[in-house]
Amino acid sequence: MEKEENLLGTEKIGKLIRTFSIPCIISMLVNSLYNIVDQIFIGQGVGMLGNGATNVVFPISVIALAFSLMFGDGASAYLSLKLGEKKKEEAARGVGNGIILVLITSLIFTAITLIFLPQLLNLFGCTENLKEYAMNYGKIIAIGLPFVMIGTTLNSIIRSDGSPKFAMMSMIIGAILNIILDPIFIFVLKKGVEGAAIATIISQFVTFLLNTMYIRKFKSITLSKESIKPKFNIGKKVTSLGISSFITQMSFVFVMAVENNLLGKYGMETKYGSEIPITVLGIVMKVSQILYSIVIGIAVGAQPIFGYNYGAKKFDRVKEALKIVLRLSIVIMVISFILFQTIPDKLILLFGNGDSNYIEFACLTFRIYLLLCIFNGIQLPAGIFFQAIGKSSRSALLSLSRQILFLIPAMFILSNIFGLMGILYAGAVADGIAFILSLSLLIIEVKNLNKNTTKSGALVDDTSIENKISKHIIITISREYGSGGRYIGRLIADKLGIKFYDKDFIQKVSKETGLSEDYIEDSEQKRSFIDSLNSGYYFGLSNADELFVKEAELIKEVANKESCVIIGRCSDFILKDRKNVIKVFIYSDMKDKIKRATEIYGFEKDTAEKEIKKIDKLRANHYKYYTDKEWKNNSNYDICINSDNLGVEKTADLICKIVEEKEVLI
Repeated sequence: MEKEENLLGTEKIGKLIRTFSIPCIISMLVNSLYNIVDQIFIGQGVGMLGNGATNVVFPISVIALAFSLMFGDGASAYLSLKLGEKKKEEAARGVGNGIILVLITSLIFTAITLIFLPQLLNLFGCTENLKEYAMNYGKIIAIGLPFVMIGTTLNSIIRSDGSPKFAMMSMIIGAILNIILDPIFIFVLKKGVEGAAIATIISQFVTFLLNTMYIRKFKSITLSKESIKPKFNIGKKVTSLGISSFITQMSFVFVMAVENNLLGKYGMETKYGSEIPITVLGIVMKVSQILYSIVIGIAVGAQPIFGYNYGAKKFDRVKEALKIVLRLSIVIMVISFILFQTIPDKLILLFGNGDSNYIEFACLTFRIYLLLCIFNGIQLPAGIFFQAIGKSSRSALLSLSRQILFLIPAMFILSNIFGLMGILYAGAVADGIAFILSLSLLIIEVKNLNKNTTKSGALVDDTSIENKISKHIIITISREYGSGGRYIGRLIADKLGIKFYDKDFIQKVSKETGLSEDYIEDSEQKRSFIDSLNSGYYFGLSNADELFVKEAELIKEVANKESCVIIGRCSDFILKDRKNVIKVFIYSDMKDKIKRATEIYGFEKDTAEKEIKKIDKLRANHYKYYTDKEWKNNSNYDICINSDNLGVEKTADLICKIVEEKEVLI
């Protein structure tokens, strides 16, 4: 791990981006090809209505992908965290539960899709002319859902297990097979849309088969019967870790449903009818997605480069990586813009011939809907950049803004004014507003990087007082902000003559990871709700996860070595199975916390309560994320005490007396 970290901080940025981004680009392109190959052959062999049918069925596939990624990315994150904590059995249980969850969900979703397929198709904008094709295609696709869902979930886990090449090859083999089988079933066997669907599920089954064969070859874990037993708490944790992937995909489903229904409604009022707009915009979005996938692959590949160098305060390297990513992305999008504006008629003919209205509307859609696609060369990498450096709220805003905040309202407003053409204008409007927002946030962040301010070094806490207890005892102190818990912990250490561990963990973690001390201090023990909804697990542990793993290792190390007092950092949970640990939670009334915050920490009286609640909320989220328990639940602790009932001195004395009693029991 250390070697990799040094490379991220020392190797040439261009070489790093090539190393990390190329596999991501290939994976993204393979995913995009699955979406578009069927449409090319269906368009040539069946015609426009066949393509329109696949567009209204497509949201069902995206829903399946949403669940697959939720369990796959969640299990991958759980695997990385537990392996970092050296808990292989728990890691195996996370993977096993992820597989069981996707198996059960896939069977339920398949049954729901087969039973309610007509209703689902209507929800996604299906017209009477498209219904027969959509039903024939959708029924077969639904039968293959368990294979694609389990295969996709396993693909994420395999990548996290340290075999990204295997994961990529299983997808590539499936995609190539789909390209081979589509013309056979459509043109040779004359199966039409049903043939395209059969080719797709056969290809997905092969990927599924390859990925299931890998289960016996896991490098980091061994799955047993115990591993695959459903455990509610583990399943809940896996699901929560992957929820961001689910939300992202479901936002696309929502957009497609709104878009198709509006296209059908306003298309009926024009010479194009309902089917041409639904078919064309679906094709245009999938064509653009191929080029967007290159941009996303470049930015996703740069994630570990951004994250590590930001944490290590190597801001020049962060800016260099950002410049390279943005330049490459803009070049790709400029090429895209030229293609969309100059040869839209040739692009649409890849998907079969159509009448003059079909070609005309396709040219309008490429040229108007994607008029400002160049700006996506900024917007798409910006969201991934902010995610990588831990600015989750900004990342979530940028990730969802274009689709949910800007595109959908623009479609409703502009279609009401301009009819069908308003839906096309909405694409350009959403891209423009998203660009302005992205660029503004990037400029602010780059200015902050240029300031390169540093905080004072972390305090190394130590005590040279002679040890006054004869047994090996650890006291963990969890505390509300402003309760005086840290000071009480220090008093206990002084009174008992044992070591006091708090901010010196920061220095030790800094030395082991290369992350700067002030970055660690700003990032540790803090996790917002947005963080949980906006996580990426393309390259194992994020900086925040790595901090937790490293601190957990250090906590166990000092607990093995000597009696001590440890402040926060989920130490009560990390040491929960040890009989020589006394777990303490210090709390206080808000009035007393505000007084302490203003007099000691320099808070303004008007904002003190708000800041205290905010800090405690971040601590609670952090504790919940890594322990799956409630921070303030008194069952987690041996002692819960209001520090202002006795005062900090007497509180410390009381805890020392309990420690003396504990000595007798050990």
